[in-house]
Amino acid sequence: MDQTVIDRINELYHKSQSVGLTEEEKAEQAALRKEYIAVIRRNMRANLNSISIQEKDGSITDLGKKYGGVPDEQS
Repeated sequence: MDQTVIDRINELYHKSQSVGLTEEEKAEQAALRKEYIAVIRRNMRANLNSISIQEKDGSITDLGKKYGGVPDEQS
């Protein structure tokens, strides 16, 4: 996510706390927040899907493939 988008979200928040927002600004704020949350969720899902654990028997379990719906790599 671009820093300018985050800055705009913060700018709208501070304006809403001080003088209030117009209806257009409220709609813009809602859209920017929705986009921001979608990016955070995608990043979190990617991080969780990249986790692998080593079992007691020494084998490696890729949790992204097991639980996250990540397809197996094919050679």
